Amino acid sequence: MWYKYPKEDGVMRMLLSYCLITVALGLSPVVALGDAQSHRKAAENLLLVMEVDKSLPTIAEHVVETQVQQNPQLAPQREVLQRFLTQYLNWESVKEDTITTYTHEFTEPELKKLTEFYKTPLGKKASEKMPQLAFIAGQLGLKKAQANQAELRQMLDAPQNKPGGGG
Repeated sequence: MWYKYPKEDGVMRMLLSYCLITVALGLSPVVALGDAQSHRKAAENLLLVMEVDKSLPTIAEHVVETQVQQNPQLAPQREVLQRFLTQYLNWESVKEDTITTYTHEFTEPELKKLTEFYKTPLGKKASEKMPQLAFIAGQLGLKKAQANQAELRQMLDAPQNKPGGGG
């Protein structure tokens, strides 16, 4: 069962989850319309105004710091974890997929309106604070899940939840 893997496997799964969460922040289900090239340019402009490119290294640092705090045995591997996240959680690495995601979720006019908002003082503040707030929210959820880990194990071990089990 997945929860019997060594703690390091769980940490890696968590790090990868943080990467996915980071890329998915701020999206809502909306049908995207418009000329593909200008639509993509509008998404890229929004992401640059939001300074996503500049915030990714900070997010990676926060993830590593949190992991080392929660798992002190990872301290000797801090630099390896940082290099890994820097390699895969950087603007050039996620740019095209992030733009595609935004064009699927927002119409071109919506992207332009969001860009205008994020140019305002409140928009700049929101852009600056949201990644940190999302990270904190993720940490709170993780702590709640960890605090109730025994209950999850019981649920997973229940006969009705095992393959071929009763139910």
